[in-house]
Amino acid sequence: MRNFRFLPIALVLFCLLGTADARPGGGSSIGSRGSHTWSAPPRTSITPGWARPMDQSATPRPSPNYGGAPGYAAPARPMPGYGAPAYRPSYPVRHPFLSGFAGGFLGAGLFGLLSGHGMMGGMTGGTSFFGFLFQVLIIGGLIAFVLRLFGNRRQSQMGGSSTGMPAGASPFGNNGGSTPVTLTNDDYTSFQRLLLDIQAAWSAQNMRALASMATPEMTGYFNAQLSELASRGARNIVSNVQFQRGDLSEAWREGNLTYATVAMRYAMTDVTTDSMGNVIDGSSTEAVTVTELWTFVRADGRGNWILSAIQQAG
Repeated sequence: MRNFRFLPIALVLFCLLGTADARPGGGSSIGSRGSHTWSAPPRTSITPGWARPMDQSATPRPSPNYGGAPGYAAPARPMPGYGAPAYRPSYPVRHPFLSGFAGGFLGAGLFGLLSGHGMMGGMTGGTSFFGFLFQVLIIGGLIAFVLRLFGNRRQSQMGGSSTGMPAGASPFGNNGGSTPVTLTNDDYTSFQRLLLDIQAAWSAQNMRALASMATPEMTGYFNAQLSELASRGARNIVSNVQFQRGDLSEAWREGNLTYATVAMRYAMTDVTTDSMGNVIDGSSTEAVTVTELWTFVRADGRGNWILSAIQQAG
């Protein structure tokens, strides 16, 4: 313990910072994607797995007891696409009539009572036996008819859904009110430029530039991350950013806002230094390759694309 005070300050900072990603977003899933925030982005050729759900978002997570508040809808069970199986109602829920009325019918022996001799009673002759069978067939037909009628009525109340979810609800959350849009080459060029410019502003710790390229929510996350590094006497520098490949996941419109989620793979040099410029995490000579989903938003008819979310590829 006596030699601990002689450890280089860079090593101490390295222990404090760990080996977590320090690039913009910190390797986390943060931000908002409108009504698609808690939905799994569609897979792309460079993100064949599911994206990691948001670790932080200003958009409230859908509640299992969702009661109709506008803006999003909650699924009846955890959302598929993030590891949860699709919801299937239990047998009593799917067939409440059969498990209740018909079950009691059999348990009380009413089939036999209707025959006039109790359950399976009085079958001493062929006539009684065939009479019993005839009554069973009639009652069985009536039960089947009522079950079919009840099932159709229930399905109608559920909005025709075979998953047991209310009409208008999606197993991936509510994307209602959104309309798919088509992007242009200029849009993709803007996304690539934002990727490079945001990394540069981050490395320069230029919060004014970051605020002009990201939503207030994302700007707040960036400010908190840079402040945490600064409080430890550290600085993260991302350089030599090389865009490699991009693939559109989805683009849609909500009201007067247009969103686009794009999977982007890029290489970079990612290092964290101390106040003296000593590298305490990462490598200044070896590039790392990252694949993330960036969501951009803009107001229709005015303004530029700005960053609204970063998600890590699964």
